[in-house]
Amino acid sequence: MAYEGGPGLFVNRWGDTSDPAWVGGESYRDVCKCFDQARPRPRARVGFHSESQDTSAPGWQRLLELVDEAAADGREEFRPLAGLSPVERRQIVTLPSSIAKLTAVKRFVLYGSNLVRIPPEIGAMASLEEFTPYTSYRLHWLPYEITRCSRLARSTVSTRALFGNHKLRPPFPRLQPPRSSVADLDLTALNASRWGTEAIHSCSACNRSVKQHSLHQVWISLRVATDVLPLLVNACSATCVDALPQGAEGYVQFPHTGGKVDQPASD
Repeated sequence: MAYEGGPGLFVNRWGDTSDPAWVGGESYRDVCKCFDQARPRPRARVGFHSESQDTSAPGWQRLLELVDEAAADGREEFRPLAGLSPVERRQIVTLPSSIAKLTAVKRFVLYGSNLVRIPPEIGAMASLEEFTPYTSYRLHWLPYEITRCSRLARSTVSTRALFGNHKLRPPFPRLQPPRSSVADLDLTALNASRWGTEAIHSCSACNRSVKQHSLHQVWISLRVATDVLPLLVNACSATCVDALPQGAEGYVQFPHTGGKVDQPASD
């Protein structure tokens, strides 16, 4: 029986931001082997990606310019990868702290990125309503500061790539033990493979300077917009950890430090 409704129209919601998988026989998005994102395959442990951002790379320099341009013209939609070549996209493993200036941006599209982390400054994007890092398969977690985006209502995330996701239940990286003082720690030059980030400046919960207090790292899985996301908290005190909300239904209900933590069975 012939379909009489005519051909369907499928809209590319992300425009020209998709990343070509192969160009000249070489991938322009690195392959992630942290855990199997296709089917449950229990692993004893996982870790953070260790890559540091090369701030001398042409892609990074161009990204800084694009952020400045978007902040200056007050645009409501920001698709930075569309302004980069495939080679330049591969050079970007995080975003600059200057995204804090993007206070007018409502739609932030990072489709097909090579990102391994998002900086906590995303929490300053006060107008953010839609966040789309879809098919960013190396992005396994988000900073707790994203919960400060009070208008964020829609997200499109590749959930199978997330630590603790409900389909596969991969483990979480084990976090560093609490520190009563950070006097002996250079908070601006951290080892990302140990701390998950290269810098910690303020408490994820209360925004006080961590430098003047202690440091407690925990995981919490919360619903943020459309998705339940694993959020990394860098807290300045045990009190701030105790004040965190309860975890999302169907996930670990309390803040934890990763490693061997009991998770609900996968769906």
